[in-house]
Amino acid sequence: MTAPAALSVPPARRRGRFGVHLFLTAVSLAFLAPLLLAVYASLRPYEETAAHGYFSLPRHLSFDYYKQAFVDSGMSKYFLNSLVIAVPGVLLTLFLASFVAFAVSRLRIHGGIVLLMVFTAGNLLPQQVIVTPLYVLFNKIPLPYWMSDSLTMYDSLWAVIAVQVAFQLGFCVFVLANFMRTLPREILEAAIVDGAGVWAQYWRVTLPLCRPALAALGTLQFTWMYNDFLWGLVFLSEGDKLPVTSALNNLRGQFFTDYNLLAAGSVLVALPTILVFLLLQRHFIAGLTLGASKG
Repeated sequence: MTAPAALSVPPARRRGRFGVHLFLTAVSLAFLAPLLLAVYASLRPYEETAAHGYFSLPRHLSFDYYKQAFVDSGMSKYFLNSLVIAVPGVLLTLFLASFVAFAVSRLRIHGGIVLLMVFTAGNLLPQQVIVTPLYVLFNKIPLPYWMSDSLTMYDSLWAVIAVQVAFQLGFCVFVLANFMRTLPREILEAAIVDGAGVWAQYWRVTLPLCRPALAALGTLQFTWMYNDFLWGLVFLSEGDKLPVTSALNNLRGQFFTDYNLLAAGSVLVALPTILVFLLLQRHFIAGLTLGASKG
């Protein structure tokens, strides 16, 4: 009789696996520690933590700070603003990036490599460098009254969406182009034999195969666009149009800041990104592990 597979593993290898798991657990706890501390602080009165410290045992726990943070900051309208920015921004970015990546990787157009390098190089440009040029430019681009109260791109959500799409496009093109190159060429050739045009090759053949990569990118892009603070602060002058990340400033007093209340507001702001990750977790992990095993 043969011993079970688990018993046949050499002791040194088992110790190595235990060490890897121990290291990964420690790293995970290190990343989760600030979030857990924020949740813990948001459930305690500020007077208690001020008297006994943030790492003391709780004497009173409640969800009062969450209700206060949601009401005092007017968070509901800011949530809507962030969703209006992030959801169209993610969809538009993925559509444009997948179309460019398809043209570069599957159609083999002339200068495709150069085009891919240009899109990738756009990620190397620091965003802060073009704040002033974009501010001047958006003040000169006219929009109809039903799109912008200021009649320009400045002080409109269109400006924030356009900047988010422009800066995230290069990264998505780079990832999707490299993924599409791994798809079997025979599938596209069979579609061409069946009479599929370029649009059918892109929409009906290639995109369904890119679902894991699109889900992974969609999760990352939503997180980045939703959590952005800079562009909303630069291009939006009216407080009612600001994204939810700026709503946390409403919880800071002029002379005193209740950091437990601020922690509750931060947890509320983080909930949508956590929900998106949980909904797309399977596709996200599949997209990250693509190519990890071959053959």
